[in-house]
Amino acid sequence: MARNDTGKSAATAARSGNGGETHQTSSAPDARITTNHGVPVSDNQNSLKAGRRGPTLLEDFVLREKIQHFDHERIPERIVHARGSAAHGYFELTDSLAQFSRARILSAVGEKTEVFARFSTVAGGAGSVDTPRDVRGFAVKFYTREGNWDLVGNNIPVFFIQDAIKFPDLIHAVKMEADRGFPQAATAHDTFWDFISLMPESTHMIMWAMSDRTIPRSLRMIEGFGVNTFRLLNDQDEATFVKFHWRPKLGLQSTCWDEAVKIAGADPDYHRRDLFEAIAAGNFPEWEFGVQLLSQKEADALPFDILDATKVVPEELAPIRVIGRMVLDRNPDNFFAETEQAAFLPTNMPPGIDVSEDPLLQGRLFSYQDTQLSRLGTVNFHQIPINRAKGCPFQNFQRDGQMQTQVFKGRANFEPNSLAEAGEDGGPREDPEGGFRSFSLPMKEGKVRLRAETFADHYSHARLFYRSQTAIEQAHLASALVFELSKVALQHVRNRMLANLRNVDESLAERVANGMAIELPPKSKAAVEPVDMTPSPALRIVGKYPDTLMGRTVGVLVTDGADGALVAALREAVQGEGAKVKIVAPKVGGVTLSDGSRLPADGQLQGSPSVIFDAVALVLSHDGCAQLLKEGAAIDFAKDAFGHLKAIGFTAEAGPLLAKAGVEPDAGIVDLSAGAAGFLAPARTRQWDREPKVRMLA
Repeated sequence: MARNDTGKSAATAARSGNGGETHQTSSAPDARITTNHGVPVSDNQNSLKAGRRGPTLLEDFVLREKIQHFDHERIPERIVHARGSAAHGYFELTDSLAQFSRARILSAVGEKTEVFARFSTVAGGAGSVDTPRDVRGFAVKFYTREGNWDLVGNNIPVFFIQDAIKFPDLIHAVKMEADRGFPQAATAHDTFWDFISLMPESTHMIMWAMSDRTIPRSLRMIEGFGVNTFRLLNDQDEATFVKFHWRPKLGLQSTCWDEAVKIAGADPDYHRRDLFEAIAAGNFPEWEFGVQLLSQKEADALPFDILDATKVVPEELAPIRVIGRMVLDRNPDNFFAETEQAAFLPTNMPPGIDVSEDPLLQGRLFSYQDTQLSRLGTVNFHQIPINRAKGCPFQNFQRDGQMQTQVFKGRANFEPNSLAEAGEDGGPREDPEGGFRSFSLPMKEGKVRLRAETFADHYSHARLFYRSQTAIEQAHLASALVFELSKVALQHVRNRMLANLRNVDESLAERVANGMAIELPPKSKAAVEPVDMTPSPALRIVGKYPDTLMGRTVGVLVTDGADGALVAALREAVQGEGAKVKIVAPKVGGVTLSDGSRLPADGQLQGSPSVIFDAVALVLSHDGCAQLLKEGAAIDFAKDAFGHLKAIGFTAEAGPLLAKAGVEPDAGIVDLSAGAAGFLAPARTRQWDREPKVRMLA
């Protein structure tokens, strides 16, 4: 049989749907993948579907065994999304979708629905830090009148893989390497990039993962996406494809990479603390809720497959329609009982919302339910208060099981029954009209382990994302790739990744190769030649955030003898913009100001570095500055703020400290002698023009 360049048979290449780009195999009998019971596996890339674009079939025992084994690898910690933070709140619909969906949550304008939202990192364990470069989970449980609706997504609109059967492989590759137990919560290692370089379908997600989106400033400043394509069904059972979006009121904000690393050391709970303190202070995080709606005809006209989770629908092709808002206004009373025990299931959907045949989503429908059985230890996890349906009662004939808390009365534990005819309670009945109904999908093909040819373009959307970024963001993305691939010890993996990057953008591949001082290898063969799509400015961060300090924090470093009137003016100006001020002093007890008054400190200098603030001010006395010149933490306070492109306000007395820290004048270095007002504008954003002075980027 003819073989392609990767050493696998042409037949295997055809089954993979990747044109022979990936998945080197061996023909040795003892190297075959089998099930846990020794049955040889013919295709480890594709789940069994009812046609190439059809739903995944329950009979796929290879998929179920693989996913089920993966689901039960950790007890009781989540395998992914283990480190999370959450809050209670409400959702309010502002624009009805009754034309498209019979779901009350999407049609009853003005109605407020209780929600519980959980944010998380993906790769690290529960004891890892908050700020690694990682995707953030964005899961929302709506307690609707028609049952719970769990919208379980991420802060990235696409994913690494197209078919759920590859999810265990992806997570095994990104987690700590099996023989050594490290690195924790990091992608910069051999096994991850080996997998990614062999899976060209992951290239688009890698562009997002290496962008500033994965080092967010705050959980209050991330977008959320449903990732998968869903359907809405109206009263006539007419279907519309839908993509779900969350947009933060505070806008998108990210950190610098070096800053994120230092925050991890200064405050491993930085994001968790930030969310908790904001809600406790009454600064409630808020997101707009939007949808992209496409008819079947509009979806068919797209130059890609809407069922492919590695593709994004550009807003220029399908504008986002804002239909509601979510406000988080209450912290959990008990972290374990609520945040840790919360169970989110993509299968939780009220009537009027339905799934699509997206093969990644199809696997999730099984995996999440199965995972909860292991993690929470019982089929009755839905009775835990945080998971219990609140907008309506739950009632059925499912009984008993470990940790059953319901006390059922009567004999009716089966259906149908005629006990009501004897005057007994016969229990609930099905509701053909108001109950959940699935979209009636016509089937045209036999069952297959194949991937549709419409899934084979792995580079066009990666190119779209990269070319849609500003020059600043492109430099950060390229530098992130250099950093990550420089941690890869296997040269052939680095070369294979560079060969793939040449299909995305030649200049990007050159920048990364130059950043590692290695030769650029030949371009890899793409299953489908990428095309140039119109850049989408909506995919950027820089330039999109609002011109405000709202939701941010300004750190003010003070010493004994500092100007109390200036500190008060700074506090008034910053708080007037909806931001917080935290006073940092050499000692936690605070300082005595020039007028003799005592100013308490919110933090001690060594434990409150500038990395945890959005902008800083140095209000020092002459003697106080002289003392700080001997304190490395004070020098780093100014040096890091400058290096992380933050605005720095200063009094004349702080000049020697700025000089020793290497701080050079620019628009973000503000003399406070004229008052606090001039500090506000530069404090609202990063000083991007400063970046070439402080770091070398790819």
